[in-house]
Amino acid sequence: MPLPAGALYEFVHPRCARRRQEDIEEVEAMVESGEADVARDELVWLLSECPDFLEAHLHLGLLALEEDDPKLARGHFGRAVELGFRAVEAAGNPRPLPYTLPGNRVFFEAAKGLIHALMETGRRGMAQDTARKVVALDPSDPLGLSRLAAAPPGGTDG
Repeated sequence: MPLPAGALYEFVHPRCARRRQEDIEEVEAMVESGEADVARDELVWLLSECPDFLEAHLHLGLLALEEDDPKLARGHFGRAVELGFRAVEAAGNPRPLPYTLPGNRVFFEAAKGLIHALMETGRRGMAQDTARKVVALDPSDPLGLSRLAAAPPGGTDG
């Protein structure tokens, strides 16, 4: 479904998060080289310096999923999504916020992780509610959030 013509909106991440993009690249390299524990410690440190750093929450959620801990993943993804919704509300609920804009991707990827974790922990209704709210921000639903939330139990894909 194409996005409507007109204004498109993009998250502006906190200055502390924008300044730490190199740190995130280092974390990604750590994870790729099998140093998940070191990466996790770095992400926790980054959050201690910048608690609203959505990308750090996203990566901690992904690490938790890798370690088969969907409850912990749900917490990290949920925090990122909560921060995103708060920012949208504070800005007067602007729409659309298309996934295609770089500043929006982390929010949508965290939402996908949250929906996956909710489904894994048996919270299908919450997953569907989250998908509905997130898809309202980008009706084209490029990550298939509605489909993910509608998947049969045990049949979700990540």
